Amino acid sequence: MKDQNLDLFDPRTAVMDPEFSPTSTREPDFAFAFNDSNFSDRVLRIEIIGDSLDGDGDSDSHGCHSLADWARNRKRRREDFKKENALDITACPEEQIISCNQIDSEDADNENQDESVVAMIEEPNSGDEAANSDDSTWNCDSPRVIKVKTLHISSPILAAKSPFFYKLFSNGMKESEQRQVTLRINASEEAALMELLNFMYSNTLTTSTAPALLDVLMAADKFEVASCMRYCSRLLRNLPMTPESALLYLELPSSVLMAEAVQPLTDTAKQFLAARYKDITKFQEEVMKLPLAGIEAILSSDDLQVASEDAVYDFVLKWTRAHYPQIDERRDILSSRLGHCIRFPFMSCRKLRKVLTCNDFEHEFSSKLVLEALFFKAEAPHRQRTQAAEESASSSRRFVERAYKYRPVKVVEFELPRHQCIVYLDLKRDECANLFPSGRVYSQAFHLGGQGFFLSAHCNMDQQSSFHCFGLFLGMQEKGSVSFAVDYEFAARTKPAEEYVSKYKGNYTFTGGKAVGYRNLFAIPWTSFMAEDSLYFINGVLHLRAELTIRH
Repeated sequence: MKDQNLDLFDPRTAVMDPEFSPTSTREPDFAFAFNDSNFSDRVLRIEIIGDSLDGDGDSDSHGCHSLADWARNRKRRREDFKKENALDITACPEEQIISCNQIDSEDADNENQDESVVAMIEEPNSGDEAANSDDSTWNCDSPRVIKVKTLHISSPILAAKSPFFYKLFSNGMKESEQRQVTLRINASEEAALMELLNFMYSNTLTTSTAPALLDVLMAADKFEVASCMRYCSRLLRNLPMTPESALLYLELPSSVLMAEAVQPLTDTAKQFLAARYKDITKFQEEVMKLPLAGIEAILSSDDLQVASEDAVYDFVLKWTRAHYPQIDERRDILSSRLGHCIRFPFMSCRKLRKVLTCNDFEHEFSSKLVLEALFFKAEAPHRQRTQAAEESASSSRRFVERAYKYRPVKVVEFELPRHQCIVYLDLKRDECANLFPSGRVYSQAFHLGGQGFFLSAHCNMDQQSSFHCFGLFLGMQEKGSVSFAVDYEFAARTKPAEEYVSKYKGNYTFTGGKAVGYRNLFAIPWTSFMAEDSLYFINGVLHLRAELTIRH
């Protein structure tokens, strides 16, 4: 049976999580001491003030049946608090400073703290707590205290879990030794705070819904209980995810102070969005409505199913033009965020030329990226693999090739003495294996004499239909009824010399949409072509070359 007293997210105690060491120790369980005067040295007085939009004082988590409700209500509370806070500071700055012993002024000023926590240390009241709850701690207009809760607490337990409480109980001032501590919170935070306090004793939660867990997570961030944030993050990762919830989780790092505690949840949300929308053409209307964080998560994936990186570039321009109509904003977003999601080294040279003249990019930024891409294309294959491996270890993926529908090619063009081009196409062994029994894979388009061409590799039956074999074809993109006479030659690197060896020569007069080639390029069955001792796979890669020359 799973031990409920285990903190699954503390690296010292996470024996159930494969991310952590199995040799870790268990967190002690002090649930028996929660709110028990026999095991407490202080009294926590919680003053609950009415939310501006929820005068009845009910917690938001009770009224939030979905994450959309949670996000809407929290946004309203955050905006309303900012307005109220501005009024409070303007009306009575002196009283605010005198009445509140702020634990850490830097924390208090942090813009991510969207709701107030007022921490005060007082002498115990001689009378009934609730009877005095209407006596405001502030000397000027402030929200009315609608309810007061008192709990018996152990300062060592809370201080061990939270830097906030550690500083509160050990700030070196006389008041830190007083028995009663007062916190003031909004009514919408009451349930979350009670869950948090219980967690600090028992290392577990009673709530299990996403909105309630998010409330606890935000409370844990406010009171600096990182172990509870990790625990909430783990529970949320195990709940069914939706595009709505994933987008909400992506915003968490910018909404909390301890962003590293929610990073696993953010990473899971990115993976969910990348998997759901990996075919962006299939969900184009839906993807076009996603916010910036969602688009970044999708375009950062290696498994994006797109025809080519050219298509990624076109999509990015379409999305930014729709969401950022102002050219200055658009340039800023492309330079600082989305431009880095485009893998320019795998774009065609034809499209890279257009990047240089695209007004959406800052010229200096686009020039740098295009130059970097061209240098990468000019590198030897082993140097490209080294750069890609180095990039894989970092957050940037610009030298890592995606699984494109149209395979990238290298093209060398000549105008003199003859108008010709040499095209290099590399296919991995598993890409070839996936062609069996009747598949095909296409190259990116390349151009000669103003006409677009492509290569296509096939697994097909030989002409006598007796066995499967590897075929290679050359096609011209459909573009009117133009006729184009071309001499062509197919070659492949072959062991042991690993030099290109000519396999087929021919000539053909192309018209739009036509293709020509050889059904059995290597004159062997498919099984021999794919065998471990095949002459045509060098370090797991098939290297093909096509040479095209315009006939005059």
